[in-house]
Amino acid sequence: MANESSVHQAMLAAIPHLRAFAISLSGNIERADDLVQVALLRGLENLDKFLPGTSMQAWLFTILRNQFHTDYRRRRREVEDPDGVMAQQLAVMPEQGSRLDFRDLQVALTKLSVEQREALLLVSAEGVSYEEAAQICGVSIGTIKSRVSRARNRLAELLELDGSEDLGPDRLVRAALFRHAP
Repeated sequence: MANESSVHQAMLAAIPHLRAFAISLSGNIERADDLVQVALLRGLENLDKFLPGTSMQAWLFTILRNQFHTDYRRRRREVEDPDGVMAQQLAVMPEQGSRLDFRDLQVALTKLSVEQREALLLVSAEGVSYEEAAQICGVSIGTIKSRVSRARNRLAELLELDGSEDLGPDRLVRAALFRHAP
């Protein structure tokens, strides 16, 4: 219990430093306070991942910095639309087509060899680098690249994809979507 108390004391002692760092990153006191709050909350939630004997302040700085960059990337994709003009132009693709496509993909994935499926999912779905995938699978990078390439080609065969027309909305849906465009 004394160890837990010292960890919490270290967190409390880091708050002024976290706040100063957050203000320097964001340039906004309110956003900085939000960043500090999220960093402390995440720190508490993941306290089991903190390595005793390391710097609590540095650990919390890392959490805060990562959150700042996550928020920044999220805000970059957002568009202000106070009058709702852009929102009125938005169209939503029907969901049933994508569900059927996803089901077809699941079935096609089961037809790949285990090695190809594993390599493809690691690199394409999980975003693991070829080097990491090779290490995870215990094979060379060339083997992983080959497996991914063969898996992609086989999936294209199984799904009967033969061009960019097969990706994204079909002609009928594209016509409906762009009919309303100004």
